Amino acid sequence: MLIGLTYDLKDEYLAQGFTADETAEFDSEETVIGIENVLHELGHQTIRIGHLRNLITKLDKGESWDLVFNICEGMYGLGREAQVPAILDAWKIPYTFSDPLILALTLHKGLTKRVIRDAGIPTADFFIVNDEADIVKCHLKFPVFVKPVAEGSGKGIGKNSLTIDFLSFQAECRNLLRIYKQPVLAESYLPGREFTAGIIGTGVNARIAGIMEVLISRDAEESAYSRFIKENYKGRVEYQLLTGPVYNDCAQVALDAWRTLGCRDAGRIDLKMDGNGVPCFIEVNPLAGLNYRHSDLPIIMYLQGKTFGNLVAEIITSAAMRMKI
Repeated sequence: MLIGLTYDLKDEYLAQGFTADETAEFDSEETVIGIENVLHELGHQTIRIGHLRNLITKLDKGESWDLVFNICEGMYGLGREAQVPAILDAWKIPYTFSDPLILALTLHKGLTKRVIRDAGIPTADFFIVNDEADIVKCHLKFPVFVKPVAEGSGKGIGKNSLTIDFLSFQAECRNLLRIYKQPVLAESYLPGREFTAGIIGTGVNARIAGIMEVLISRDAEESAYSRFIKENYKGRVEYQLLTGPVYNDCAQVALDAWRTLGCRDAGRIDLKMDGNGVPCFIEVNPLAGLNYRHSDLPIIMYLQGKTFGNLVAEIITSAAMRMKI
């Protein structure tokens, strides 16, 4: 197949003056090369498309592809991850991963948790702070964990995310509203073990690719799985493949959430246990990081003796089966 690659390249945006935090979700040249190399090994031809504007330009010139491998995060708006898939849908060009509806929904963590809660899937109690006036309306019991409602890669999460009283809660909500200019998600703090479940496939064909526990060192500068910890995980985080009864409980919650939301092909579900040891949905990553060295989904594969090539091949197979290519 001729496969086009859509992505946002971090270095391109940094060169334009965007900050490291603004570009935290974007991909490195290393990530793009890693995906390209595997696709070539699988016998496919590839063409680099790049970001949204490049896609529009190429489509305007009449270019097309058998399949687009889409990892484009988008720069602006709460629906930014849905922009490339929406355009590809309009041109009837097949692509990997979830559709515009799902990507627009799941980027908003608060709306996603409403769907999950209504489906009967365990998740922490929560409140959406849309503006400063909403801060006093939140009646969750402390401690309360706060983060931007529509960011990934640990953006906006740090040592002040866990608030223990109203004053710290108010201060951090104001800080996040000012910096990220979007609502803040407040959640009752889950004190238990933390996991991330890799999933491959769509609907009834979806299956758990593996679940690993995220163990942050007590000596780490931050106790939350923040952007800093994710980017500097060596010596700070230990990843352990999960087995046994806890695996079954986590797998059930993860698959229920994946299928309820309608996610496709591959991604991750993040989970954390409450005080009673019940795994609870934290968030979904339908465009999970695919850096072959340090992204969570590839690490889950490596812990089971599989390769990055195995992962990419399964993603392509899932997309091809789903679209009958």
